[in-house]
Amino acid sequence: METTAEINSPIKPIITANNLCKFYQMGEVTVKALQGVDFEIYPGEFIVILGPSGSGKSTLLNMVGGMDKASDGELYYLDTPLHKASPKELTLFRRNNVGFVFQFYNLIPNLNAIENVTLSAEIARNPSSPEEMLRKVGLSERATHFPSQLSGGEQQRVSLARAIVKNPDILLCDEPTGALDYQTSIQVLQMLKDFCKTNKKTVIVITHNTPIAKIADRIFYIKDGKLSHIEKNENPIPPEKVIW
Repeated sequence: METTAEINSPIKPIITANNLCKFYQMGEVTVKALQGVDFEIYPGEFIVILGPSGSGKSTLLNMVGGMDKASDGELYYLDTPLHKASPKELTLFRRNNVGFVFQFYNLIPNLNAIENVTLSAEIARNPSSPEEMLRKVGLSERATHFPSQLSGGEQQRVSLARAIVKNPDILLCDEPTGALDYQTSIQVLQMLKDFCKTNKKTVIVITHNTPIAKIADRIFYIKDGKLSHIEKNENPIPPEKVIW
């Protein structure tokens, strides 16, 4: 188990946090969502962030994804200071460098599967083929179906195709298996792991499902807005061997 947030690597971190804090003012009460978090994340890593509801997992993910800014401390994407970025700079960062996979899919209901994926490709700087991405997630034959015509697992796979068609450096996943049955969850986890290792991309998954951590390279444990410790997984298991 690591006692610091760093690992020994000659590779430059893709994300670096120094004393990262996020506070929210609720009337006269200050809610400390993140308190002095330090870590480094490297290209090609599969990271799982574990913690109970309200621990600060989603807050951390939103800040790494450029959807929220730090109240204090520093957050870098390579050499870019996200904590100092303007709204326009954060928009470009999200558009060009980050893919998002959510628990409840967030597909556009009046667009079919291929149109949902194509829309994401059209705003990206270096997109892949939407048709190829749907093929990779096994949905070529469902390309013209609308979200209401797809199962939950199929919708999540469209959501994944929509995220990875951008060819992002970082893929952020907020409880990506939370609304899925076990077998579909394993399929989605396998796709995430394949994207990470085949393309040497960074994947960050937040979850409260402890067994999923077994597939990660490192596990970040969050509690009460603090990063309690980071554990390096010496022997990550294949997703198909995860049981819960």
